[in-house]
Amino acid sequence: MRGSRQTSLNLFCILWLLLLLKAASSSPLLQGNDPPPSLLPSKGHTCIGCVLVVSVIEQLAQWHNSTVKAAMERLCSYIPEKLQGFCYILAEVYGPHIAELIDREMNADVVCHSLKLCKQDPGQPLCHLYRPPKVGLSTAIRKARRIVKTSKGLKNFMGFSSVCAFPLLANLCEKIKHVLRNELPFEDLDGDKFSTFPTLRGYHWRGRDCDDRNNTVYPGRRPDNWDEERDSNCNGIWGVDPKDGIPYEKKFCKGADSQGVVLLGDSAGAHFHIPPEWMTVSQMSMKSFANLPMAFTNELDWPQFSEITGFLNSTIGGWTDSLYLRLRSRNRCNHRDLQNISKNGGSSGNLLRLMKSLARNQLWDHPAIVIYATIGNDVCNGNNDTLADMTTPKEMLSNVMRALRYLDTRLPNGSHVILTGLVDGRFLWDNLHDRYHPLGQLNRDITYSQLYSFLDCLQVSPCRGWMTPNETLRNLTSERALQLSNVLKEIARSERFANFDVFYMDFPLAQTAEKWRRMGGEPWQLIEPVDGFHPSQIAGALGTSITWQKALQEWPHVLGEENPFNDQIEAVFKDQGGH
Repeated sequence: MRGSRQTSLNLFCILWLLLLLKAASSSPLLQGNDPPPSLLPSKGHTCIGCVLVVSVIEQLAQWHNSTVKAAMERLCSYIPEKLQGFCYILAEVYGPHIAELIDREMNADVVCHSLKLCKQDPGQPLCHLYRPPKVGLSTAIRKARRIVKTSKGLKNFMGFSSVCAFPLLANLCEKIKHVLRNELPFEDLDGDKFSTFPTLRGYHWRGRDCDDRNNTVYPGRRPDNWDEERDSNCNGIWGVDPKDGIPYEKKFCKGADSQGVVLLGDSAGAHFHIPPEWMTVSQMSMKSFANLPMAFTNELDWPQFSEITGFLNSTIGGWTDSLYLRLRSRNRCNHRDLQNISKNGGSSGNLLRLMKSLARNQLWDHPAIVIYATIGNDVCNGNNDTLADMTTPKEMLSNVMRALRYLDTRLPNGSHVILTGLVDGRFLWDNLHDRYHPLGQLNRDITYSQLYSFLDCLQVSPCRGWMTPNETLRNLTSERALQLSNVLKEIARSERFANFDVFYMDFPLAQTAEKWRRMGGEPWQLIEPVDGFHPSQIAGALGTSITWQKALQEWPHVLGEENPFNDQIEAVFKDQGGH
């Protein structure tokens, strides 16, 4: 759920921040004819990255009662071994200057402004995350710059481009850029490709391929000759029962209403998550960063745990419950038939481009339940006049109808589409603004209100309309969100399509919060702690149960009948080959 312009990458000196910086922007997607994004971070994201890194270094030194230099080395030692060299070299380049300023009790804002990694445009205020020093932020920055200017070593501080000019770093930088280019923008999302590899839009995103060499074998297709000789649809059911000569797929799955699950969504649907232990020094260790490469190649998304397509046990807190897992339990013939066609920054305006990666053939494949859920980006942006840049009801109607007409040309007959309304994002400020952010928990010095203001000042806020102390603006943003939800509701009520029926449901945040409260939880636990914006793992799992119950009560035919052969399938094929 994130803004309107794409900034595909955020980088700064310590390598693990490749991910944290990207998190700050949630990789918003291109809109219309926007130019391709630069591989380098914007000024705002560079500033965020610097402040986060310096803060972590300072807190590591404090927590372990060590020097700043030792804290930098400790941070680099936590990073997976293959990435440590880059970190150590950059620590050598920047470290002495950062250490000197921290030793003189300069906070992260002052350090980053003095190193010119936080830059202000003419007329723009000096942005800061921490409370300004007693002498004033401007005075402190001038003093710090004098110290930097007279210190030995590097005179002109470098961004990623300059650092990559170092001969020892050039090859590594090229490798990093290659990985970043594999971040898979729309035009690289190939709807005909399933994979045996988990990340880079592999089987964490859509069902695992069981024969990567054969393009006619993939999850979701109708079985070829009842899979007598091979598993053509990767559901793990194939061969012939020697007792009666009947193919197992025919015996167990014929007439079973087999169908897949497809999510068309944004970063909430992709399950955007930054592990809080990445910036909580009391929890930092090599173990806490072990998943960094996987997270990086998944765009900081965790679709394998999401509320629609999740299939693995959660390793990021909470638990996994998903529409896919429930449909698979209801009918074991649905094994592996899932697609998470979501992207950070997805909105009604750009989702049509993403939908072209949908892998569904009307002639050869099973029907699908499609969840259309862009729950925030049509009202969320970081622009100065945020209200003017929100999607209008007229635009919403046009965008969604174009998407549905396209789906009518791709989905097999008998499919279903569920339109999900937009979230009421006032929940964020109401439950988080006065709480301490993970970065502020050690010294009780950074609240979410301060974080929101910092992002807003840098003009990189993921949602200026909700992440703000301005109650009037929050209300106006929610008012527009409700108007757009009503457009979806009216479409479901009045429009008809040849190959699927359409339903609408509100985004179940209020019901989720009430259910969590009855379980003894607190509302703030339903929001991702680092970005203070996305639904958490707990929120997703609880939301699944609410969506399932609504479907059972109001649209039971959407879920299909329970397969009476489930126990036999499990007895013969065990876990059906896993995921």
